Amino acid sequence: MRLTPRLALLMTLPPLLWAGNAVVGRMMAGGLQAGQPGAALVPPLTLNFLRWLLTALVLLPLAWRALVPFSRVAQRWPYLLALGLLGVGAFNSLQYLALTSSTALNVTLVAASMPVWMLAVGALFFDEKPRSAQLLSAACGLAGVAVVIGRGSMQTLLLVKFVPGDFYILAAVIGWAFYSWLLARPPAHMQGSERPRADQGWDWAGLLLLQTLFGLLGAGLFSAGEQALGAPPIRWSPGVLAALVYISLGASIVAYRCWGLGVAEGGPALAAFFNNLTPLFAALLSALLLGEAPQAYHGVAFLLIVGGIAITALPRRAG
Repeated sequence: MRLTPRLALLMTLPPLLWAGNAVVGRMMAGGLQAGQPGAALVPPLTLNFLRWLLTALVLLPLAWRALVPFSRVAQRWPYLLALGLLGVGAFNSLQYLALTSSTALNVTLVAASMPVWMLAVGALFFDEKPRSAQLLSAACGLAGVAVVIGRGSMQTLLLVKFVPGDFYILAAVIGWAFYSWLLARPPAHMQGSERPRADQGWDWAGLLLLQTLFGLLGAGLFSAGEQALGAPPIRWSPGVLAALVYISLGASIVAYRCWGLGVAEGGPALAAFFNNLTPLFAALLSALLLGEAPQAYHGVAFLLIVGGIAITALPRRAG
């Protein structure tokens, strides 16, 4: 596959936008502004709910045909609910929770270990045995996560001094692995002739809208629980509104669409390489906007994780 300028742009935009989402989440939910800690501008679970509510409102005029007739949706509601809760409700809620106690760079580096958890979930729950190269890749990914969690110190790692954000983002990544396998191994009613067609509204926008609507059920409950437990009120400002527009349009709709086009054109192996640009972009944006300069151990972790992806992308030997 020849890497054209168009394909490079399609695959570079999503990691950049997702890195921006982590930085914005750190600013909004973590209360960090230009390196100065403070109170959260938007509580993390409420931030996730508002993000996807706005996303749904934007998608609705574009993809409403996916809801008509509703019988198509009703027949597939358990599957759509699982996708929505894992991909919209749980993952992003946990990510924003992680950003209240961990840096954007740490979160994106741990999230870049996704191939490790993809292999584990596939082997344990979907009878997909990993190849030796994939196991080596997983080892590299786990080493990268260990470097981040240990903050570059073996002593810290041995003492297992986790911050809450480390647990949150690990849980989010494992949930995303289940979400990804459900996409790859859909039930019979989402395969072949049983799957609703794109001309019936079940194109990329329709499927994203359906997942968003079902995910909002969980995101809304999480947000309501957060408010009931005494979360501080939203500190509305033009900056908060701009952040909501960015994470709803840029990090959600634009990033998802570009990623889908890029994977379809360039394939998953190339996409995996570009996806691991997210921590690099997060490091640059964090240093620029938050004053959180990357440390040497971040570079080591980045090289381990990208090296693991490169091993996975190597062609299989014949025989």
